[in-house]
Amino acid sequence: MKERKAISIDQQVPFRTLFYFFLPLGLSATLVTISHVIINSTLARAPEPAVVIASYSVAMSLFALLERCAVILRQTCSTLVRDRISYRLMRNTTFYVLSAIFLLSLLLAYSPLGRGFFSGLLGVSDRMLEPTIDAYRVLMFVTIFSGIRCLYQGVIISNFKTKWLTIGMVVRLICMAFLAWLLLKNDWVNHGYIGAYIFLAGMAVEALVSVLEGRLIVRNLPQKKEKHHIRQQSQIFRFYSPLMIASLIAVSVTPTINAVLGWSTKAEIAIASYAVALSIVHLLNSMASYIHQIVINFYPKDQRSVLRFTAIMSLFPSIMLMVIAYSPAGIWIFQNIIGVSGELLDHSILALRFFVLFTLCFPWIDFANGILMIRNKTKVMSFSQTGNVVAAVAALFILIFVFPNGGGSIGALAQSIGFLIELIILVIFLQRDKGTGSLSRSSSV
Repeated sequence: MKERKAISIDQQVPFRTLFYFFLPLGLSATLVTISHVIINSTLARAPEPAVVIASYSVAMSLFALLERCAVILRQTCSTLVRDRISYRLMRNTTFYVLSAIFLLSLLLAYSPLGRGFFSGLLGVSDRMLEPTIDAYRVLMFVTIFSGIRCLYQGVIISNFKTKWLTIGMVVRLICMAFLAWLLLKNDWVNHGYIGAYIFLAGMAVEALVSVLEGRLIVRNLPQKKEKHHIRQQSQIFRFYSPLMIASLIAVSVTPTINAVLGWSTKAEIAIASYAVALSIVHLLNSMASYIHQIVINFYPKDQRSVLRFTAIMSLFPSIMLMVIAYSPAGIWIFQNIIGVSGELLDHSILALRFFVLFTLCFPWIDFANGILMIRNKTKVMSFSQTGNVVAAVAALFILIFVFPNGGGSIGALAQSIGFLIELIILVIFLQRDKGTGSLSRSSSV
């Protein structure tokens, strides 16, 4: 895919331009979730799949909480980096963020604080505590590679070379699939940290591809671009900090759900079924997870085209979810691809059906967040994410007491309710802000 020329502000953006820009992003996001499906399907073939998947899932919930601080470096970089000066400031920010995350991860992995966090806050049983901590001790290194790849992917996206995200993910998947096959062939899949090692290998390979291409792009950036006023470290942090807070608020839902599901009648089945169903939902939603990049790069130029494109793309996740959740094809996928069966299969399908509302809301939330980014009003995301968490947690506690045997479906329904509330809050704000927010990129962030 050749690099496209800039489009003037008064020119309509053709649908094919949006599609060619978005397709590699959507494919790479889909491949990301496939990588998690590979891990879950590998762990599902362990001697005690419920225990192994549950321990890995709980460790992943803490990993996801801290990794979000690294992932949003991608949005920050793609929005703010336009010359070498802003790149160096962004690189410094990445170093500070990843250093802080790694120090905190070390504390949680090798001190009593981590044991207290897993057993006290997340409700991990004594049987699962050691396997969970062992898995997290591997996952904390994944965060470093994730942050590095996101820095350079931000540069790649803003320079319209999105095909490299897909290339990086293809290489990552090949590496992970080969390693999973090797581990299964030798009967080494007997612990949650096996999934963490597969994840680490894949992330390291993807980061390498992103660094190699991203550094080539950086070399061609101008030293100082006119009308781009990112010249101080504080400007980067003023944009990044609200995104970080909003992301931390958002990802706190999954650890909370895992903790509350630990109180259910069959805790291991509930946590594992929720994890399996959520991996499918993330796979289906992944194509819409880069809608905000379409908004950042094209909404100021052609609002109608971006809106129509979002409307079309928002339909696919829900349609695919209903096909999987309500047809024999879904049972076949769960049994033969993911590798779950019996009671875990039944609970996973039931949980998946309660995620329909989630898939309907997700693309439009990403669309609204993209508008907030180009208006430099990222602080609003903290309020909408807080509404999401409050609603999800409230629904979760109500459901666990009313339906203690509900299993993973309790977490699915609670999380769907949270996303609905978040979307409502964003729509209300954007309606009030209509006509007052700047639709051009803020050069004085």
